[in-house]
Amino acid sequence: MGIILWIIFGGLAGWIASLIMHTDAQQGIILNIIIGIVGASLGGFIMSLLGESGVNGFNVYSFLVAIGGAVVLLYLAQLIRG
Repeated sequence: MGIILWIIFGGLAGWIASLIMHTDAQQGIILNIIIGIVGASLGGFIMSLLGESGVNGFNVYSFLVAIGGAVVLLYLAQLIRG
């Protein structure tokens, strides 16, 4: 995927994950994009450990993997912050 698609994909995944974790009011668009992109990488890593494919394009499966990774990332951040 190109950089523009990664930004859009990450922004959407990060925004939905922040809605799920109730952290949307604390984050802006830039943090949503970063959370989404890092979450997509984390979700892909977790899925590869489970023997599945990770993020492999702009499709529903990859989007769900990215959201799952972003939710895990936000959960870990909440654990660290207390």
